[in-house]
Amino acid sequence: MARSRRTLPEELLMLALDPATGTTAQPQSLDLGLAGAQLVELALAGRIAPDGDRIAVVVPRPTGDPTLDCALELLRRRGAPVRAVHWIGGPRLGLRQTYLSHLERCGMVAAVPGQMCGVLPTTRYQATDTGISREIRGRLDSAIRTGVPPDPRTAALAALAHAVGLGKHLYPGNEGRSSRSRLRDLIRHDPMGGLVAHAVMDVQNGVGAQSRRGQAPAGRQPGPGAGEPARGVPMQPHHGSMARAAAH
Repeated sequence: MARSRRTLPEELLMLALDPATGTTAQPQSLDLGLAGAQLVELALAGRIAPDGDRIAVVVPRPTGDPTLDCALELLRRRGAPVRAVHWIGGPRLGLRQTYLSHLERCGMVAAVPGQMCGVLPTTRYQATDTGISREIRGRLDSAIRTGVPPDPRTAALAALAHAVGLGKHLYPGNEGRSSRSRLRDLIRHDPMGGLVAHAVMDVQNGVGAQSRRGQAPAGRQPGPGAGEPARGVPMQPHHGSMARAAAH
């Protein structure tokens, strides 16, 4: 896969990065979104394809992106199609930090060391070229404003942004209500993005855990609490120092 194009996980992370604070919005659900964005990127590259509510590897050839190829290899090792909700809800050790470090190596962000409460070391990330973030955001704004069906990549980005709760970060307050609604509606323009976005939201509502315990039937039928607001995103395992945790 040509590296001249930014990947969806990179773009989702750039959308979530707050230029004022150097931290990421919706950090816990963002972990799920990055895992989902990897699936969509692999689908756009022709390596995987949806099989009902499952994901199947159709071309195991590496893409040339180390992080995506790691995900592709893990999917290949499963041997059989895996439910998207189970894949996204699985442990993702340091996925956000992996992508933050990658963006730093690419010169898209700069790490800024600091301290929390004057004691604990922290790392924040500032975009080095605000034009990149404006371009990414501009694609969403254009799709929302014009109503013209976006390309699959932008549609998937919108679906993922909605799924992880970035709507209130990108379009805050009462004045952003209609934009948040239209952002949600863009989910219908890309089947793979829609499948993954729904899986991200299902994990936040505990559907994946319920189905593993045999409390929910196969497919996307919600469990008893799925229609209620999420009571919390499953915590993703992290490793490394408290500095990394604070950076997120």
